Amino acid sequence: GLDQYRLDGVRIAAGGFTNLSRDHMDYHPDVAHYLNAKLRLFRDLVVDGGTAVISADHDCSPEVIGAARERGLRIITVGRNADAADGIKLTDAAIEGFAQKLAIEHRGRRHAIRLPLVGEFQIENALVAAGLAIATGSATEDVFGCLEHLEGAKGRLEFVGEHNGAPIFVDYAHKPDALAKALQALRPYARRKLVVIFGAGGDRDAGKRPIMGAIAAENADQIIVTDDNPRSEKPEAIRAAIMATAKGAREIGDRAAAIRAGIAALEPGDALVVAGKGHEVGQIVGSTTLPFSDHEAVAAALAAEGA
Repeated sequence: GLDQYRLDGVRIAAGGFTNLSRDHMDYHPDVAHYLNAKLRLFRDLVVDGGTAVISADHDCSPEVIGAARERGLRIITVGRNADAADGIKLTDAAIEGFAQKLAIEHRGRRHAIRLPLVGEFQIENALVAAGLAIATGSATEDVFGCLEHLEGAKGRLEFVGEHNGAPIFVDYAHKPDALAKALQALRPYARRKLVVIFGAGGDRDAGKRPIMGAIAAENADQIIVTDDNPRSEKPEAIRAAIMATAKGAREIGDRAAAIRAGIAALEPGDALVVAGKGHEVGQIVGSTTLPFSDHEAVAAALAAEGA
């Protein structure tokens, strides 16, 4: 994979690192192996004299910084633990509606930015992107100014409607870390109950299923476990693996029915997130891809409720 970039003559001037989480375990025997695959970007692929833009706020950040330093790359750290001299240090973040007010320090100057995205992880993504832009020649003021005009990707903590005054979001989170981040990002929008509807894909890392069930139980007030893309596995077996740790969860296999039930029960002060499929417009059952969109399912449920 990555070797092909060099064979094709692509020269990578700067590489970014956001985080490491449990993902792609069907390809990697363990998380350490996965981290080493990511580190190849800095050890092998960024050109000599290039730049590494690294989030400094994770347990593995020192290892990533060390790999970049060993290569002699220019290093720009970002985040709360960043080096304010050469990096982009986040000194404060506050929620403002569906946006966030950021205070950052960069090269001795302070900047106030209104980031129009929900979630702490969106701050990390935005600051890494800003570092990459600055590293490759863009003017600092222009880059920070652009952050205020970002638009979220479809199906990534996307506000898709409301019922009884309760906001409804669709999110692509289909792994433990992403589900935790999505729920934590939406917690401020639930004065009453935070509700999550999710499942897990078949023929993929089965180990994440009970982990995701436990994360949902820890971070949400109400859980509906449903089908994602079961593929060749039995949907009820996938749901059972999640239900084993999702204490108090309700099980509704049919995803459209789960979404209808979740929306119908919403009351003022609640917030709902439908997680796992995001922008996808199909559901893989067996070897067949059936038309399915969380966006359309939410819209249909709202229409049925007269919302």
